[in-house]
Amino acid sequence: MIVKTETSYQVEVLDQRTRFTLREVCERTDVHAEFVVKLVNYGVIAPIDEGPASSWAFDAVALARLRKAQRLQRDLKLNLPGLAMSLDLLDDVEQLRREVARLNQQLRQFMEE
Repeated sequence: MIVKTETSYQVEVLDQRTRFTLREVCERTDVHAEFVVKLVNYGVIAPIDEGPASSWAFDAVALARLRKAQRLQRDLKLNLPGLAMSLDLLDDVEQLRREVARLNQQLRQFMEE
């Protein structure tokens, strides 16, 4: 994750085991907890475990997805349902790209035989 400060970039390396409380997510993304709760309700992001919002924890993937949601909402002025649908479609496109790359690799291997 790259965070731009006034004159430089700050790089933070997060792994899949990194966990963030609701408060930490709000602080890192500069959003209110109510917005995070709405994103969870619309399926945009998901806490690691079910339970009351006060006990939620999020992983690095959810944090990155929240930041992507912020950019889409800011740049395209999407409402929450549109945001959820857009992110799902972007996920589908990425999955299809990986599948095409995998199939292309298999085809190249087949053609070499």
